[in-house]
Amino acid sequence: MKTAEAPASLCYSVAEFALVPSMTRSSIPHVALLIETSRSHGRGLLNGIRQFIAENEEWSVFMMPRSLDSQVPEWISRWKGDGILSRTISQEMADAITASGIPTVELRSTKLKHEFPFLGIDNRAMGQLVAEHFLERGIRHFGVYEIGIEVYFEERRDNYVQTIQNAGYEVSVLSASEDSETPREWEKHQEQMANWLRGLPKPVGVMACTDQLGFWLLDACERAGISVPDEVAVVGVENDEILCMMARPPLSSVAFNSTRIGYEAAALLSRLMKGEPIPKEPYLINPLGIVTRQSSDVMAVDNPELALALRFIRENACKGIQVTDILKSVPLSRTALERQMKAAIGRSPKSEIIRTQLERAKELLASTDLSLAQITQKIGFRHAQHFSTMFKGKIGETPGEFRAKMH
Repeated sequence: MKTAEAPASLCYSVAEFALVPSMTRSSIPHVALLIETSRSHGRGLLNGIRQFIAENEEWSVFMMPRSLDSQVPEWISRWKGDGILSRTISQEMADAITASGIPTVELRSTKLKHEFPFLGIDNRAMGQLVAEHFLERGIRHFGVYEIGIEVYFEERRDNYVQTIQNAGYEVSVLSASEDSETPREWEKHQEQMANWLRGLPKPVGVMACTDQLGFWLLDACERAGISVPDEVAVVGVENDEILCMMARPPLSSVAFNSTRIGYEAAALLSRLMKGEPIPKEPYLINPLGIVTRQSSDVMAVDNPELALALRFIRENACKGIQVTDILKSVPLSRTALERQMKAAIGRSPKSEIIRTQLERAKELLASTDLSLAQITQKIGFRHAQHFSTMFKGKIGETPGEFRAKMH
């Protein structure tokens, strides 16, 4: 393990002081975290790293607030630390870390040239998740909104397209412009996307390869006067809470297991710092699943009366409605509603009400700190014990276990 060199000067900036290994505690590994704090995934990684340190071994950790495109740290060439956990954005940064000779674990799948072991999300599993999400809802027309600047975007897109094609359907592809983040180009691109959406057969399911793209996609639907999710269902990727909840309607998204990735990356770095060999294959961790919000909470059916009933359930299930309330809103008898719903979606009206309530409960458990009693009230259940029993029976784990997994 590396030991500290005698400092040439005792005058340090705050950052430099944090990067000088302690002369009296040299047995403690000194680790730098080059991970963005500006995004939900980065913050989840940091939480997993924190958990590893708390449970296993003490580290002296250097980190600063960063964005994904922060510049290469100018201190990297002279730092005498023991390990680096990095989300590397540029070849310049990769080269600087390589030149340092410090054991490094890479947490960002990339086209950059380097020899760092990679540990991260299995992007190839995401497309299949989204495709199956749409197919289970009876959707038979598909699109994908992609941007091909990173290998992980391409993996998400390709897996989604392949899964849809394997099911016997085709996918319409729209590529985002790389300069669409400037206001002028963004306005132009939004109009192009609105025209693309108007031309798609409806109802259609569209995967956006990032939550940012999903946010823009929903804005384009609004511009085009397209109903979401009845005409266009949308699912993003990363489950960035701010973006997903700022979107109108709220954006469904694939949730990463960021905390576990951070934990496993820290464990791998610990082994590397102890001299274990660098693994030859990437370590890929499956996503947690899709957090369903309003943008994809729909069942695609051809029967207009049944579609009206399903919309009524979606919009009112968490108000504690009964089947009799549905019958007041649609021109169907109870027998006809039961028969048609089971034929179309394989569930009774009562089962669909409960499914919708539990999906909302899962969203609240994953994205809020509301108590069990508060969630019970918000989803239209009268008693927390009844809700917990129903959740365990349908989901296979208690609300508490589900929340712990998501966090």
